[in-house]
Parts: sequence; structure tokens; C-alpha cells
Amino acid sequence: MQTLTQLRKLGLFDARVPRYTSYPTAPQFKLGVGSGHVGDWLAAIPAGGTVSVYVHVPFCRRLCWFCACRTQGTKTAEPVGAYVETLKRELALVKARLPEGVAIEHLHWGGGTPTLLEPSMISDLSAAVFDMAPLAEGAQFSVEIDPTEVDGPRLDALAKAGLNRASIGVQDFDPMIQEVIGRPQSYEITRDAVEMLRARGIGSLNVDLLYGLPHQTKARITDSVEKVISLGPDRIALFGYAHVPWMSKRQQLIPTEALPSPEARLELYNTARDLFVAAGFEEIGIDHFAKPDDGLAIAHRNGTMHRNFQGYTEDRSRVLIPIGASSIGRFPQGYAQNEPATSKYQERVRAGELPVAKGHIFTGDDLLRGRIIEKLLCDFRADLGAIAAEHGVAPQVAIAMADGLDAALPGTTMLEDGVLTILEDSRPLARIIARFFDAYEMSASGHSQAV
Repeated sequence: MQTLTQLRKLGLFDARVPRYTSYPTAPQFKLGVGSGHVGDWLAAIPAGGTVSVYVHVPFCRRLCWFCACRTQGTKTAEPVGAYVETLKRELALVKARLPEGVAIEHLHWGGGTPTLLEPSMISDLSAAVFDMAPLAEGAQFSVEIDPTEVDGPRLDALAKAGLNRASIGVQDFDPMIQEVIGRPQSYEITRDAVEMLRARGIGSLNVDLLYGLPHQTKARITDSVEKVISLGPDRIALFGYAHVPWMSKRQQLIPTEALPSPEARLELYNTARDLFVAAGFEEIGIDHFAKPDDGLAIAHRNGTMHRNFQGYTEDRSRVLIPIGASSIGRFPQGYAQNEPATSKYQERVRAGELPVAKGHIFTGDDLLRGRIIEKLLCDFRADLGAIAAEHGVAPQVAIAMADGLDAALPGTTMLEDGVLTILEDSRPLARIIARFFDAYEMSASGHSQAV
């Protein structure tokens, strides 16, 4: 097992190590990818095929200090209503470019706070989405739910629209920690929201937790995890808090001196992990847990799990259509990100344009490297020869990409018959190991892997 000194040296506790929810990662996106590209990419989707759709709602009633997402505060429904009208226009622009018969396999509303939308807005927006493309049979429709910003009428509207998976952000239930991170949300309010969801037949529940928060201790995270387990979720995302005050001004309100040390941070993760495993959850990749009969656990066992901007997913679609300000999409040809500023986004949509600001067109060995990184983070194992064959190159091309890995990160991996495996004790280093294959980043050895 790597010592904590080694882990520090390798950068495990560095918030700047990519999470690799895409490859290349979003900081590498450039100007030059625009509405023309995405229009062509949409038109190239096979008729009768399936896509995934992400709808971003950037508004919050309160701005949590720990959050580094692009959001904005509002106290009234007026700007939210205007934004929903713009979303409907964007959906119509996308519809005009989609081939016939395309259906949605996965639909996710994120934010921000999607449940800030009034019931009529929820109904209007969902109708516009399904006018663009209907839900495929067995499709998943998930929404991020803020228990402090949801009520019966809103849930009625979501249930009528077809919501079948709810995602609730908890972060931590300790009142003092909630105060420090600007996120008051009691266990009782959260439990009531879960009960309202289940009363409407929405039984599939994901809960997000954070470890590494200020003032978090083993006892406090134990209490929070036990309360989460009592809610009966079937999927958990246990993310490490990334303190990046140079990127998120809100995080400057969080006292740096109250953050746990690297040793304490690792103990917090292990404490939560052990509790989830003891409660019957299967460990999924680097930061997820799922009940054995959950779709993510099944995909993990079958080797069909993928990684996208929401983390791990069983979504098999090759296309993720971005809707809303700052939303990121993926196509077989590359990535595209919408205008991040809400005002600029609305201006372009109202002018009849797809509001694409930047992106990345796949080139060279992007897809090959991206697949290696994805398999390492999903399975802790990558059959380099098989991945090379998938991409039409000789096995030696992919195998050669691992040259120097053992010297850079000794004792962390094993390469045998073209199969690269992360050793069990080194799985906490999965992102560091994945970075070795990143042609746009520096490897852990300090040498560029770019070709």
C-alpha cells in the first residue's frame, strides 16, 4: 500500500488532478468549435437512434459556498421563467437538425436547482424536451432534487413527466458543517422529500455525499452516512471536496484551516466506504456505491459501465446533447460546450443560433487514450490490445503508451499480455495513473505524454 507521504508526492490530494469525466478534460476545450459543427453532428446521428440529453438549470435560491458549479442566485421566478422559454427555443433548434425517429435513452436535469422551476415550468419544459425527441422504452429520466426547494405540486409535475430517478445532494448532515459550507438542510427535510418521491412511485434514489469538508470528523461522517443509509438509496456518489478558491470565489468563505489533513481526509473516505460496504452496497470505481440490483452495479459487473460528466453511468448512448447555459455535450466527433454566461446563452438562442461557445474535435489518438482512461477508472483494468483493435490500430500502439508507467509509479500496476491492471492497494491512485495516458496533461513523472 502506498504511504501517505507517497500519496502526497504523487498528487492524490491535489484538487487539480482531473476527475476524467471526459477526455480531453473541459479545461482543454478551445474556441473554434461552434454551432455549425454541432449542427452537422446532430444531423449525422443515425435515424431511429438513441441519444442522451442533459438540461442545465443554473439558478439557485441560495448559493452554497462549497459548490464550484456555474450557478447564479435568484429570489424571484421571473428570470427562471425567461430562461425556460429560452430552453424551449434551443430544444426547437436542436429538433430542426435531428434525423427522424431519434429517441432519448437518458435524460438528466441538473444545475443549479432544477426543482426551483414552478410546476407549470416543469410541464412546459418536459413537453418541449419530448417534442424534440420522445423517451425510448425503458429510458431513465433523472432530476437533481433540492429537498429545501421541492413540494408536492412540483413532484407531481415531475412524476407526470416521467421522472423515475431522483438525485439528492446531502453533502453532510452535521448542522455545524452545513453552516460552514452554506448548505442548511436537515435530515428531517431530506427524509420528507424522499417519502414524497416514493409516494409518487419514484423509488430509484441517488444521494451525493462529500468527504474532506471543514470540521468533518470520523464521528460526524459516520452519523451522516448512517442517516443516508436509513433513507434507503440504491446509489451513492461519495465525492472528495475539491477546495479551489482560486476558481470559485464562494469557496473563499470556507475556512481553509478547518479542512482535514490528508491523513484525516483518507480516514474519512475509508470510514464512509466501510459503512456503505457493510450495508450491502457494492463499490463502484473510485467514488460510487450501488446496491447489487441497481443498474449501475449490473453494468459494472458486466463491464459496460461508462463515465460522463455526471460521473459513472450505465448510459450506452454515444451522443449526449447539451441543453442550457454552460452545458457540455459529447458526440462521436468531439465535445461541445454552450455559452457559460446565461445572458450570452440567451442572446444567441434568441438569435436562432445553437449557443456553442467552444469544444474539442477528436483528433489523433484522442479516442484511443480516452478509452484507456475510461476503462482504468471504471474497471481498474484496461485490455490495451482489445482497445487498440476497437480503434483500428495495432496492439503495440496502445501497449507502448504504458512505457515508463512502472518507473513513474512503481508498484501500482501490472502489465501482462497487453492487459494493464491497477493493483488493489493502488486503486486510490486511479486518477493519477489515468493521467499518465493524458496527452494534454503532465504525467506523474513530470514528463509530457503529448505526441
